[in-house]
Order: sequence, then C-alpha cells, then structure tokens
Amino acid sequence: MGAFGSPIHCSQRLLFVHSMETVLQVLIDGILSGLLYALVAAGLCLIWGVMDVINFAHGEFLMVAMYVSYWLGFLAGVDPLVSVLAAGAFVFLLGVLTYQLIVKYTVGKPPLAALLATFGLAMLIKNFCLNRFSPNFRILSDTWLGDKTYHLGELIIPIPQLVTGIIALLVIGLVYALINSTRFGWAVQATAMDKEAAELMGINTERIYLLIFGIGGACVGIAGGIMPTYLAVHPEVGSLFGLIAFICVAMGGFGSIPGALFAGLLVGVVESFAGFYIAPVFKYVAVFGLYLAVVAFRRKGLFGW
Repeated sequence: MGAFGSPIHCSQRLLFVHSMETVLQVLIDGILSGLLYALVAAGLCLIWGVMDVINFAHGEFLMVAMYVSYWLGFLAGVDPLVSVLAAGAFVFLLGVLTYQLIVKYTVGKPPLAALLATFGLAMLIKNFCLNRFSPNFRILSDTWLGDKTYHLGELIIPIPQLVTGIIALLVIGLVYALINSTRFGWAVQATAMDKEAAELMGINTERIYLLIFGIGGACVGIAGGIMPTYLAVHPEVGSLFGLIAFICVAMGGFGSIPGALFAGLLVGVVESFAGFYIAPVFKYVAVFGLYLAVVAFRRKGLFGW
C-alpha cells in the first residue's frame, strides 16, 4: 500500500475535510446573521448619516415590528412572509410620528438632545410592551418556512435565515439605489452635506428628514417583521440588535450603506467564529474588540469620508 493510501493519511484527509466543512458551516451561519445585522444597521445609517441624529429607540422599533408580525400570525394566521409588509409599514409610520413629535425639535441642537429624547422613547416603548405583553418569550409555530433546511453536501443552510438574508440584500440594494440613483436620493445627499444650501436650492429639507426617519424605520421594521419565523419576541429583544446596529454604522462609516453592509457581515462572521471556536459567551467580546480596533485606527469607519 502506498504512502497516500495508508490508514494514517486517510484519516488525516478525512479530518481535514471535516474541519473545512466545519469552517464553511460557521462561515455560512455568520454571513446569514451578518445580513440581518446589516439590514437593521441600514435604517440607522440613513438617519444618522443624513440628520446627524442618534435614534436610541432603533432597537425598540425592531421589537415593535416583531410584535406586529407575531400578533398578526397568532391572532389572524398571517405568515411572517406576508406580515413583514405590515410590520415595515407600521414602523415607517412610527418613524414618521417619532420625527414629528420628538426628533423635529432636537434637529440643530446638541446631539445629546436627540439621544436623550429617543432614549426616553425607547424606555416608554419597552415598558409599555412589558406591561401589555409580559416579559414572556413568544415564537410562532407552523410558519411557512418553519425549521426547514437545505443540505449542500454536509453543509446545513437554515431556510428561514437564508430567506431573511435574501430579503435583507434586496432591501439594502433598493435603499442604496434610492439614495444614489433618484432625484429624491440626490436631494437627501444635498441635505446631508449642507442643509442651508439645500434649502436655498428649493429642497424641502423638513420633508427629507421626515421621509428619511420613516424609511429608516421601515428598514428595521422589515427586519423585525420576518424574525418571528425563527426567533422569539420579547420586550428586551431589540436592545442587543440596536447596540449591534450602532457598532455596524460606526464601524462601516456614518451614512455609508455599503459600509453598513460590510460591517454587518464582518460582525456576523466574527461573532460566529468566536462563538464556535472560543466560547459562546465570548462572541460579543470579540465583536466589541473588533469595533474598538477599527475605530482606534480609523475614526470615521471603514468607508467613512
């Protein structure tokens, strides 16, 4: 028997193949998580980049969308693949109302004003949901996607997360095209660069701010609307996603949609590898460490200008 046919070399090759399959599986899980993070971050990226306003209630917007999708599914039997549209529309309106009633009066003032105002809104939303829905975890059963998986050799791709990733890519692509290829998008860019000059050119910056806050809410609403397919909803669920969205926006570059996408993917992959190869409790330590390393060397983020 030749050297390459010996039992030792065969076992080594099998071990190598198995380790590569494990790496690919962890990578796929990280990419799918990262696409969801990117969609949540895209909404915050728009608001932060255009208005220079920190919406501290962004995570709670996601939680509201999850409850909208959950209750439509639980009470009316509407699958999240359908109710995601209602969740996106509902949070769009929530974003518009938030701007009209709260954020509008903080624009142009120190950034801390908007941060504290939206922090108060976040506490209001969270405690309202705690009071009305209790802190219990709720998840929909018998959804269209359920716990279906696709097998690619030895790799397992969860269908709900895959569909969420595809929806995330589509929405991010549409938002990017809207901002870069339409008259509205050019007006948004002009408002972000110089509000006073944009107003002199006839741009209604008040309307731009209103719609941007609504579109930012719709992005996170779509993300939250699809999540009850595979993730439990509870009043605290938005806090972590909101924090990760802040990290993605700051790490990708303020106002950069491609930056938010890249940073979301990077966060998802780092989280996945750290959680698998080190320890599950270490994954967010790795994410925050990556964030600190990036902003230490490039304060404007990877795609900032």
